[in-house]
Order: sequence, then structure tokens, then C-alpha cells
Amino acid sequence: MTKRMTKNISPIDGRYKSKTIELQDYFSEYALIKYRVKVEIEYFIKLIEVVKPSFQFPKNQINQLRAIYLDFSEEDAEAVKEIEKVTNHDVKAVEYFIKDKIVGTGLDDKLEFIHFALTSQDINNTALPMSLKDGLLEVLIPSITKIKEIVFNKSNDYADIPMLARTHGQPASPTGMGKEFMVYVERLETQISVLKNIEVKAKFGGATGNFNAHKVTYPSVDWNAFGNEFVADLGLKRAHFTTQIAHYDTLSELFHALARINTILIDFCRDIWTYISINYFKQKVIANEVGSSAMPHKVNPIDFENAEGNLGIANAILNHLASKLPISRLQRDLTDSTVSRNFGTPLGHTLIALKSIQKGISKLEINESQIRKDLEENWAVVAEAIQNVLRRENYPKPYEALKSFSRGKGALTKTDFMEFIDELKISEDIKKELRAITPFNYVGYALDL
Repeated sequence: MTKRMTKNISPIDGRYKSKTIELQDYFSEYALIKYRVKVEIEYFIKLIEVVKPSFQFPKNQINQLRAIYLDFSEEDAEAVKEIEKVTNHDVKAVEYFIKDKIVGTGLDDKLEFIHFALTSQDINNTALPMSLKDGLLEVLIPSITKIKEIVFNKSNDYADIPMLARTHGQPASPTGMGKEFMVYVERLETQISVLKNIEVKAKFGGATGNFNAHKVTYPSVDWNAFGNEFVADLGLKRAHFTTQIAHYDTLSELFHALARINTILIDFCRDIWTYISINYFKQKVIANEVGSSAMPHKVNPIDFENAEGNLGIANAILNHLASKLPISRLQRDLTDSTVSRNFGTPLGHTLIALKSIQKGISKLEINESQIRKDLEENWAVVAEAIQNVLRRENYPKPYEALKSFSRGKGALTKTDFMEFIDELKISEDIKKELRAITPFNYVGYALDL
């Protein structure tokens, strides 16, 4: 039977679903419910151990409780959504779902300790940072690191290839193709390190962040210490001073860090696109692919264009998240609630872009003959070198001499430079030194790096 076309609004879950499927376990509605269940279960276990010290969970009972989220299924998520139709409250639906699961397991007398003294944001502002951290560590950061490694390997492949630099789009002092790739390796390494080391915080402190209900019910318990330890056990750090919701500052920092990485990748895509356009790179032809519906000869740099577009969308959302989430009226408004449901959207577009970049790089073929041709046709770039050697030798007005000789004169050739050097009033040894300078070796440390 022919599979029917789905009616997804977002291409993340439609056209590009196969490229973003790894993120479903972290940013889907199913994932959000599962992470909420995990927070509720782990809180219940730790809470009972503190407020009912005479009761000791048998190991098999703890395993049964944890299995509620470890074995959480799509059917379980649907069950929660059915409860929500009645409660009209998503977190309360999770609480009732867990209570239904626990009934008959010997814990019936402890059911009211599920979600005890908590507000919804204790659950949400712990579940969301946890899912975001997991999604980054397990999917996004490895994918970004993979791109960095591929670019590094290409820099090694191209390490001994000198090429014409183009500052302002104009011929400039030569560089190396491998070195130019290393520019992006270093930039990515720095920002990946920043992203990895951002401390992700959670809000966990009751209705307005003070453990009011906890303290009035069990005044002898150190609830601040409890909250710190509980959140740390989940791999996060607890924010000590909050309103009813998280202040989101660390998530804002995280989104900005990811946006910087995306900006670096946009820069990379545009550079590679330009190198392709000036024929420094050719692209491998993939059988049966079509470059243009009208022009059969075309092999377009579509992977880098696709990546640039998706990275732009990702950054628009990341920057909105980073600037909006830390702002809330007084102790709480609901603007963060609807916005935070979109954490997966910019990460989805970023992942699509990363896969496009990887595919695009795999199709690149260096065109050394064109690169060498460009160098040969731009002998003017050695004017800088000759000028500085003449400065060293205290030659009168060397900059002006080279400017008069080279600026606006069109394509200067090797012969032009040899004749210019011959006419200089300098020693033969210095002339020999100048004659040895070419666009192919005037590269500084570019080929060594």
C-alpha cells in the first residue's frame, strides 16, 4: 500500500524527519513527559527516605519505581495525555499517571508523597534542563565535533597547497588551503569547549522558591541541602535563589554558545560556497542527482546552501530563547512555558545543517590546477614582500616605489617583477633574494601550521 503524505507543519518532522529522528527522545512531547516522570519518581524515592526514615525501600521496589520511566513507552505517554484531557494540566496528569502505576505495589499509603509540596515548575525546570543537556551531550555536541574532525582531516589533506588569499574579495598575500581550514578547527574547538563547560542549573524549591510547604510540614529537615543533593544526583546544579520559575540564565548562556557555533559554521559554508564558485573546489557528481530543472550541466553547492539556511533559522530561535527566557514578570508569568516547548526546534535545524555540511564536504574535490593558475596570474601579491625586504635594507621610499610600479597596472607577470628588481639600485645578493620570492612560496608559516 502506498504510504500517504503526512501533513506536518514543520519540515523538522516532515521533509527532514529522517535527519532529526535522534532528537525525538529529548525534545518531543513524549520525551518531555518521560523526563517529568523521571523527576517525579526520583523525588518520590528520595523524599520517602528522608521523611519516612523508618521505611526502607526494598531494592526490587526501587527498581519497579524506576522502571516506570526507564521503560516508558509511547502508550504510557498517550495515557498521560488522556488524563490531561480531564485535568487540563500537564504536570498534574503526570502525577495521576504515576499514582495509577503505584497502586497495588505496596505503596498505597504513600501515594500523596508523589509531587509532595511541589509546584509544576519544580518538575518542568528540572526536566527541561536535563533533556536539553542530554540532547546536547548525546547528539548535538558529537555531531559538531564530527564536523570539526572532518575539517581537521581536510586541513591535513590540503596542508601543502598554497593559494591566493582574497581580502575584500581582492587578491592578497598568499595563504594555504590547509591553514584556512584550520581557522575553523580552532574556532570550533574553542566554542565546543565553552558549550561543554556551561553549568546547567535547575529550579527546585517549591511554589516561590523558598521550600515554604516543605519547611512548614517537616521543619526539622534541611530542605536546601535536600534540594541541592537531589538536583545534583540528576546531573544538574540547583539555583538557590529563584522565583516560582527558573531564571534561565545558564540556558541563555548555552543557547548563545550554540548560536556562536552556528555562526562559525555559516561563515564556513559561505567560504566553501565561494571557493566552489571560483573553481578551487569541484564537486563529485552523484548519479541520478539533478542540479537544475532547466540546466542539465549544473552541480550546485546545495548542501552548503541548505546548511546556511537551517543555521540561520536555528540562530533566530536560539537568540530569541536566550533573550526572552530570562525575563519574567515578578514571581512568574507563563510566557516561558510556551517558549520552552521549542527547545528542540533550533537544535533540529542545527542537526539538519550539520548533516548537510558533512555531506557537502564529502563531495569536495580540490582543484589544484585552478589554485596554481590563480597564483601565477597574481604576481602583484609579492609586492608586499619586496617592499619589506627593501625597508630592511633602508631603501628610500620602498612602499612608494612598489605602489607606483604595481597599483592599478592590471595583471603583472613574473617578467614584470624580474625587470623591476633588475632596475633597483641594490646589491646583487639582495636582488637574488628578491627574485626567489614567488606567489607560491610567499606564504609565511601557512604550510607549516
